[in-house]
Amino acid sequence: MGVWSRVTRLAAVLDVERKRCFAEHGLEIWEFDVLSALRRAGEPYRLSPGQLLQLTHVTSGTMTNRVERLRSRGLVLRESDPNDGRGVVVELTPQGRQVVDRALEALVAMEETLLTGWSSDDREALTALLRRLLADSTQ
Repeated sequence: MGVWSRVTRLAAVLDVERKRCFAEHGLEIWEFDVLSALRRAGEPYRLSPGQLLQLTHVTSGTMTNRVERLRSRGLVLRESDPNDGRGVVVELTPQGRQVVDRALEALVAMEETLLTGWSSDDREALTALLRRLLADSTQ
């Protein structure tokens, strides 16, 4: 029980820190999730709504709402799929890319701060143990 209690408490701490970090960049966590999925897709930073669903694990109705909210803020475009005129794609705008890049830099800095004082060996050991724990718990 001690391991799972600590993992749960750590997840709550990290959630608060992520919310704070993203709020400083005008983003909610879900906005960062969608924008970062598009950013990770690489040039031209474009995915279908179905691909976004798979990456963010939300329903199609939720994704439609999220894309529309991001579009209204000028962070994404919703356009006809150039490869299939019947479909649509969601594309990161230059403003969206700038916002997500800054938020990502802040997130990495925040995470680095949380591990200040940890040796590289300790970080590698923790990473390996967490990877194993996650793999074992999702089988």
